[in-house]
Amino acid sequence: MPGNSRFAFIFDMDGVLTDNMRFHADSWVELFKDYGLEGLDAQRYLVETAGMKGLDVLRYFLDPNISAAEAEHLTELKDFLYRVNSRDLIKPMPGLTEFLDTASARDIRLGIGTGAGPRNIEYVLGLLNLADTFQAIVNPHHVPNGKPHPDIFLRAAELLDVDPSLCIVFEDAIPGVEAARKAGMKCVAVTTTNRPEAFSSFENIVQIIDDFRELSVDELCTLIHKKQPATLL
Repeated sequence: MPGNSRFAFIFDMDGVLTDNMRFHADSWVELFKDYGLEGLDAQRYLVETAGMKGLDVLRYFLDPNISAAEAEHLTELKDFLYRVNSRDLIKPMPGLTEFLDTASARDIRLGIGTGAGPRNIEYVLGLLNLADTFQAIVNPHHVPNGKPHPDIFLRAAELLDVDPSLCIVFEDAIPGVEAARKAGMKCVAVTTTNRPEAFSSFENIVQIIDDFRELSVDELCTLIHKKQPATLL
Protein backbone atom coordinates (compact mmCIF):
# COMPACT_ATOMS: atom_id res chain seq x y z
CA MET A 1 0.00 0.00 0.00
CA PRO A 2 1.14 3.57 -0.59
CA GLY A 3 3.14 5.32 2.05
CA ASN A 4 1.96 8.90 1.58
CA SER A 5 -0.07 10.88 4.13
CA ARG A 6 -2.93 11.87 1.84
CA PHE A 7 -6.43 11.34 3.25
CA ALA A 8 -9.47 9.82 1.54
CA PHE A 9 -13.20 9.85 2.11
CA ILE A 10 -14.96 6.77 0.68
CA PHE A 11 -18.73 6.94 0.37
CA ASP A 12 -21.33 4.26 0.08
CA MET A 13 -23.80 5.62 -2.46
CA ASP A 14 -27.38 4.60 -1.70
CA GLY A 15 -28.54 5.93 1.65
CA VAL A 16 -25.46 8.15 1.98
CA LEU A 17 -25.20 10.47 -1.02
CA THR A 18 -28.99 10.38 -1.29
CA ASP A 19 -31.76 9.11 0.97
CA ASN A 20 -33.05 6.51 -1.47
CA MET A 21 -32.85 3.17 0.35
CA ARG A 22 -36.61 3.05 0.87
CA PHE A 23 -37.06 3.09 -2.92
CA HIS A 24 -34.74 0.09 -3.24
CA ALA A 25 -36.52 -1.71 -0.41
CA ASP A 26 -39.95 -1.16 -1.93
CA SER A 27 -38.72 -2.48 -5.28
CA TRP A 28 -37.30 -5.65 -3.69
CA VAL A 29 -40.59 -6.23 -1.86
CA GLU A 30 -42.57 -5.95 -5.08
CA LEU A 31 -40.20 -8.30 -6.90
CA PHE A 32 -40.38 -10.90 -4.13
CA LYS A 33 -44.17 -10.71 -4.09
CA ASP A 34 -44.17 -11.49 -7.79
CA TYR A 35 -42.10 -14.59 -7.03
CA GLY A 36 -44.40 -15.79 -4.26
CA LEU A 37 -42.52 -14.54 -1.20
CA GLU A 38 -45.03 -13.02 1.20
CA GLY A 39 -44.41 -11.44 4.57
CA LEU A 40 -41.33 -9.44 3.63
CA ASP A 41 -41.64 -5.72 4.26
CA ALA A 42 -39.30 -2.89 3.38
CA GLN A 43 -38.07 -2.43 6.94
CA ARG A 44 -36.92 -6.04 7.23
CA TYR A 45 -34.94 -5.69 4.00
CA LEU A 46 -33.33 -2.48 5.26
CA VAL A 47 -32.32 -3.93 8.63
CA GLU A 48 -31.14 -7.35 7.47
CA THR A 49 -29.63 -6.92 4.01
CA ALA A 50 -29.29 -3.23 3.06
CA GLY A 51 -25.91 -2.69 1.44
CA MET A 52 -25.51 -6.25 0.19
CA LYS A 53 -25.20 -6.99 -3.52
CA GLY A 54 -28.22 -8.41 -5.34
CA LEU A 55 -26.95 -11.99 -5.42
CA ASP A 56 -26.57 -12.04 -1.64
CA VAL A 57 -29.99 -10.45 -1.09
CA LEU A 58 -31.66 -13.04 -3.30
CA ARG A 59 -29.84 -15.93 -1.65
CA TYR A 60 -30.81 -14.57 1.77
CA PHE A 61 -34.52 -14.10 1.11
CA LEU A 62 -35.52 -16.12 -1.94
CA ASP A 63 -33.30 -19.10 -2.71
CA PRO A 64 -29.91 -19.95 -1.15
CA ASN A 65 -29.04 -21.92 -4.28
CA ILE A 66 -30.02 -19.36 -6.90
CA SER A 67 -27.50 -19.17 -9.73
CA ALA A 68 -25.47 -16.06 -10.36
CA ALA A 69 -27.05 -15.68 -13.81
CA GLU A 70 -30.62 -15.88 -12.48
CA ALA A 71 -29.76 -13.51 -9.64
CA GLU A 72 -28.35 -10.99 -12.09
CA HIS A 73 -31.55 -11.19 -14.16
CA LEU A 74 -33.77 -10.62 -11.11
CA THR A 75 -31.57 -7.82 -9.83
CA GLU A 76 -31.86 -6.07 -13.19
CA LEU A 77 -35.66 -6.34 -12.94
CA LYS A 78 -35.58 -4.86 -9.45
CA ASP A 79 -33.26 -2.07 -10.55
CA PHE A 80 -35.50 -1.16 -13.48
CA LEU A 81 -38.48 -0.91 -11.13
CA TYR A 82 -36.41 1.19 -8.73
CA ARG A 83 -35.32 3.64 -11.43
CA VAL A 84 -38.83 4.04 -12.82
CA ASN A 85 -40.27 4.80 -9.39
CA SER A 86 -37.50 7.05 -8.07
CA ARG A 87 -36.47 9.20 -11.03
CA ASP A 88 -38.13 12.37 -9.73
CA LEU A 89 -37.26 11.69 -6.08
CA ILE A 90 -33.46 11.39 -6.02
CA LYS A 91 -32.01 14.41 -4.21
CA PRO A 92 -28.61 14.99 -2.56
CA MET A 93 -28.40 14.59 1.18
CA PRO A 94 -28.56 17.97 2.94
CA GLY A 95 -25.10 19.50 3.17
CA LEU A 96 -23.54 16.96 0.80
CA THR A 97 -22.50 19.33 -1.98
CA GLU A 98 -20.85 21.77 0.42
CA PHE A 99 -19.10 18.92 2.25
CA LEU A 100 -17.68 17.48 -0.97
CA ASP A 101 -16.56 20.91 -2.17
CA THR A 102 -14.72 21.54 1.11
CA ALA A 103 -13.07 18.11 1.02
CA SER A 104 -11.90 18.68 -2.54
CA ALA A 105 -10.50 22.06 -1.59
CA ARG A 106 -8.48 20.32 1.17
CA ASP A 107 -7.03 17.91 -1.43
CA ILE A 108 -8.81 14.94 0.11
CA ARG A 109 -9.26 12.07 -2.28
CA LEU A 110 -12.89 11.08 -2.86
CA GLY A 111 -14.16 7.62 -3.73
CA ILE A 112 -17.28 5.50 -3.84
CA GLY A 113 -17.56 1.93 -2.56
CA THR A 114 -21.05 0.68 -3.27
CA GLY A 115 -23.09 -2.47 -3.63
CA ALA A 116 -24.92 -0.89 -6.57
CA GLY A 117 -24.31 -1.94 -10.15
CA PRO A 118 -22.82 0.29 -12.86
CA ARG A 119 -26.15 1.39 -14.32
CA ASN A 120 -27.56 2.47 -10.96
CA ILE A 121 -24.31 4.29 -10.17
CA GLU A 122 -24.52 6.24 -13.41
CA TYR A 123 -28.21 6.91 -12.76
CA VAL A 124 -27.75 8.30 -9.24
CA LEU A 125 -24.56 10.28 -9.86
CA GLY A 126 -26.13 11.79 -12.97
CA LEU A 127 -29.23 12.93 -11.11
CA LEU A 128 -27.06 14.37 -8.31
CA ASN A 129 -24.70 16.11 -10.77
CA LEU A 130 -21.75 14.29 -9.20
CA ALA A 131 -20.53 12.25 -12.16
CA ASP A 132 -17.10 13.92 -12.19
CA THR A 133 -16.62 14.31 -8.43
CA PHE A 134 -15.00 11.01 -7.44
CA GLN A 135 -11.53 9.76 -8.33
CA ALA A 136 -12.45 6.09 -7.81
CA ILE A 137 -15.73 4.18 -8.01
CA VAL A 138 -15.84 0.54 -6.96
CA ASN A 139 -18.84 -1.77 -7.27
CA PRO A 140 -19.25 -5.52 -6.59
CA HIS A 141 -18.22 -6.43 -10.15
CA HIS A 142 -14.69 -5.16 -9.38
CA VAL A 143 -13.96 -7.41 -6.37
CA PRO A 144 -14.36 -11.06 -5.33
CA ASN A 145 -16.66 -10.33 -2.37
CA GLY A 146 -19.24 -7.69 -1.55
CA LYS A 147 -19.99 -6.17 1.83
CA PRO A 148 -19.66 -7.12 4.70
CA HIS A 149 -16.29 -8.26 3.32
CA PRO A 150 -13.74 -5.41 3.10
CA ASP A 151 -12.87 -5.91 -0.58
CA ILE A 152 -14.80 -2.94 -1.98
CA PHE A 153 -13.30 -0.40 0.41
CA LEU A 154 -9.79 -1.81 0.17
CA ARG A 155 -9.96 -1.63 -3.62
CA ALA A 156 -11.19 1.96 -3.45
CA ALA A 157 -8.28 2.90 -1.17
CA GLU A 158 -5.88 1.22 -3.58
CA LEU A 159 -7.26 3.15 -6.56
CA LEU A 160 -7.14 6.40 -4.58
CA ASP A 161 -3.51 5.66 -3.62
CA VAL A 162 -4.29 6.13 0.09
CA ASP A 163 -3.48 3.79 2.97
CA PRO A 164 -6.66 2.27 4.50
CA SER A 165 -5.75 3.73 7.90
CA LEU A 166 -6.04 7.20 6.37
CA CYS A 167 -9.52 6.62 4.94
CA ILE A 168 -12.91 7.43 6.44
CA VAL A 169 -15.93 5.53 5.15
CA PHE A 170 -19.44 6.99 5.10
CA GLU A 171 -22.07 4.26 5.51
CA ASP A 172 -25.74 3.80 6.36
CA ALA A 173 -25.92 -0.02 6.43
CA ILE A 174 -24.61 -2.48 8.99
CA PRO A 175 -22.84 -4.69 6.39
CA GLY A 176 -21.05 -1.59 5.11
CA VAL A 177 -19.91 -0.50 8.56
CA GLU A 178 -18.63 -4.04 9.14
CA ALA A 179 -16.79 -3.94 5.82
CA ALA A 180 -15.12 -0.68 6.86
CA ARG A 181 -14.12 -2.18 10.20
CA LYS A 182 -12.57 -5.20 8.51
CA ALA A 183 -10.72 -2.87 6.15
CA GLY A 184 -9.19 -1.02 9.12
CA MET A 185 -11.05 2.19 8.31
CA LYS A 186 -12.86 4.64 10.53
CA CYS A 187 -16.51 5.22 9.68
CA VAL A 188 -19.17 7.90 9.83
CA ALA A 189 -22.60 6.30 10.19
CA VAL A 190 -25.58 7.91 8.47
CA THR A 191 -29.01 7.26 10.01
CA THR A 192 -31.05 6.97 6.82
CA THR A 193 -31.40 3.19 7.15
CA ASN A 194 -30.70 2.34 10.80
CA ARG A 195 -31.37 4.03 14.12
CA PRO A 196 -28.29 5.38 15.94
CA GLU A 197 -28.31 2.58 18.52
CA ALA A 198 -27.84 -0.01 15.77
CA PHE A 199 -24.24 1.19 15.42
CA SER A 200 -23.35 0.98 19.11
CA SER A 201 -21.18 -2.15 18.84
CA PHE A 202 -18.80 -0.77 16.20
CA GLU A 203 -15.59 0.68 17.62
CA ASN A 204 -14.58 2.16 14.25
CA ILE A 205 -17.47 4.65 14.15
CA VAL A 206 -16.29 8.19 14.86
CA GLN A 207 -19.57 10.03 14.35
CA ILE A 208 -23.25 9.28 13.77
CA ILE A 209 -25.13 11.82 11.66
CA ASP A 210 -28.50 12.49 10.11
CA ASP A 211 -26.95 14.43 7.23
CA PHE A 212 -23.75 16.16 6.14
CA ARG A 213 -24.58 19.51 7.74
CA GLU A 214 -23.38 17.97 11.02
CA LEU A 215 -19.85 17.26 9.76
CA SER A 216 -16.62 19.22 9.70
CA VAL A 217 -14.02 18.15 7.16
CA ASP A 218 -11.19 19.50 9.30
CA GLU A 219 -12.39 17.69 12.43
CA LEU A 220 -12.59 14.41 10.50
CA CYS A 221 -9.04 14.86 9.27
CA THR A 222 -7.94 15.31 12.88
CA LEU A 223 -9.71 12.09 13.83
CA ILE A 224 -7.79 10.14 11.21
CA HIS A 225 -4.60 10.77 13.18
CA LYS A 226 -5.98 9.06 16.26
CA LYS A 227 -5.45 5.38 17.02
CA GLN A 228 -6.72 3.22 14.18
CA PRO A 229 -9.16 0.33 14.74
CA ALA A 230 -7.76 -3.16 14.46
CA THR A 231 -8.15 -4.88 11.11
CA LEU A 232 -10.07 -8.08 11.65
CA LEU A 233 -10.17 -10.23 8.55
